[in-house]
Amino acid sequence: MSQTRRICLWSGPRNVSTAVMYAFAQRDDTQIVDEPLYAHYLTVSGAMHPGREDVLAVQDADGARVVETVILGPCDRPVLFIKQMAHHMLDLDVQFLAQTQNAFLIRDPREMLPSLINQVPNPDLGSTGLGWQSDLHRRLVTRGHRPVVLDARELLLDPAGVLKTACEGLDIGFDDVMLSWPPGPIAEDGIWARHWYHNVHKSTGFGLYTKKTDVFPEHLEDLLDTCRPHYDYLYEFAIRAA
Repeated sequence: MSQTRRICLWSGPRNVSTAVMYAFAQRDDTQIVDEPLYAHYLTVSGAMHPGREDVLAVQDADGARVVETVILGPCDRPVLFIKQMAHHMLDLDVQFLAQTQNAFLIRDPREMLPSLINQVPNPDLGSTGLGWQSDLHRRLVTRGHRPVVLDARELLLDPAGVLKTACEGLDIGFDDVMLSWPPGPIAEDGIWARHWYHNVHKSTGFGLYTKKTDVFPEHLEDLLDTCRPHYDYLYEFAIRAA
């Protein structure tokens, strides 16, 4: 394999993962790939996400082939940053994770779930990604890996400090250019961007953290209870704001 450092960011939806991708896109040494396993997930799961047919029309739905040709495929830059949704790993062999640097991005489900229902009206644990994230993390730790864990709140409270520590954990240098970007889309955005990326397209950097004060939807309480232990487990490993 080449000397390229291949970083997989395993996130769930509504976790500021696109902002993290935009941060890495500012680096001259980094190539960006946006959710290469999305078509695989839509095909295997049958999930009816916004823009489903558009995704299936433009992206390879063979997950194993995507692993070989994209995630482990040719890259002419020192760093390959791949934004991944953890639940997109459905029915895939995880052995390739031994050849990637792995990071996790989590968000308190009390803040994430009310946002998720705008795109996925009837979410379950699988569609949050949290169960997949905790399982993948445990597998990696068991095999001797030390994956980086980012928490959305901690990141927004201290973008420079948290990203610097994350870069150290990923064995790459931190660059201040990661803290801001021009408004609008980037060329690497997936075709689904128009359904999911409205806020980041209006941004020029990481926004200030604002605690949600809206009443939590009652119909999501059971799912919140299901998500909580997975989030709490991962948060124990998360980089804290200064």
